[in-house]
Amino acid sequence: MEGMAYGAGKAGGAFNPITFFQQPHTILRILSWFFSIVIFGSIANEGYVNRPDEAQEFCIFNRNQNACNYGLFMGTLAFLCCLVFLALDVYFPQISSVKDRKKAVLADVGVSAFWSFMWFVGFCFLTNQWQVAKQEDNPLREGGDAARAAITFAFFSIFTWAAQSFFGYQRYQLGADSALFSQDYIDPSLDAGAAGDPYTFTAGGDDLGQGAPVGGSSYQGMNGEGGGGYQEY
Repeated sequence: MEGMAYGAGKAGGAFNPITFFQQPHTILRILSWFFSIVIFGSIANEGYVNRPDEAQEFCIFNRNQNACNYGLFMGTLAFLCCLVFLALDVYFPQISSVKDRKKAVLADVGVSAFWSFMWFVGFCFLTNQWQVAKQEDNPLREGGDAARAAITFAFFSIFTWAAQSFFGYQRYQLGADSALFSQDYIDPSLDAGAAGDPYTFTAGGDDLGQGAPVGGSSYQGMNGEGGGGYQEY
């Protein structure tokens, strides 16, 4: 795209919230953020049950504490990660350095792919533990909807994060228009000095730039003989 650098125009443009929320990767981040809330919210609220003759509550996923901890930890971490990348998406058009934009896009691709894999692991883990859970550990079948919701939205999260990685890779492939974006920052004062004419030192003039150049003069001794290429005045 002409005049674009990794999916955004030159820095300094006005922020348009309507355009921002219509972007595919923004929609996917919001969905991933919502799914993470459902996952850790379901487990935190109804993910622990006990038998009628027990006081202590256990994880609804086959009484495997690691399964509940995984869902809670990963759901909370994914929630925070979504907020960080949403903030980065808002700030991204203001980044003037092409190298910094490239790093941000590559981080988006890598982190999104990582989360897609982690939710695949979580989906398989929670599903397996739910299938082998014993009915006598939860005779009233409490929290069944919460467990199924956590499993379902873990499955959906696999694809929302994978899609974010895909769109990030597309932004990386767009690259930057080298005619409009500088790869390295250049100090304006140094750039202005480099653009001017080089200094020329001359001799025999009242002002700088007047008179005969020093390199073009010659020297003659008392007898008129050449004495080293300089002329005495």
